[in-house]
Amino acid sequence: MSVERKFFRCNVCGNLVGLILEGGGELVCCEQPMELLTANTVDASAEKHVPVGKREGGRLSVQVGSEPHPMVAKHYIQWIAVSQADRLQIAFLHPEEDPVAVFDVMEGPALVYEYCNLHGLWKAEL
Repeated sequence: MSVERKFFRCNVCGNLVGLILEGGGELVCCEQPMELLTANTVDASAEKHVPVGKREGGRLSVQVGSEPHPMVAKHYIQWIAVSQADRLQIAFLHPEEDPVAVFDVMEGPALVYEYCNLHGLWKAEL
């Protein structure tokens, strides 16, 4: 079973927060409420952002986009995350690296998220 996750951004300083356990309070940063990010699921831009994956046994290899996403300092994928049941795994990426990460997963669907420094949060169920 895949579990929907919540991610928030501070519109003042740019901090990103992944909610681990929802307690009912409001997330605040720089004296402002943090913005709940809504993940895009359809790639309408020329560049590809929707995560794609390939399973082999208990491993899921995730690539950002059907064609590799740019990975330069001004435009790159900051992280890829996989959510499944009670697990959340995150791989942090850096400019000049391939926009790819490999995760150990269980049987069944997984929600895959990725964050582009210019175009925000994207997700796909794989």
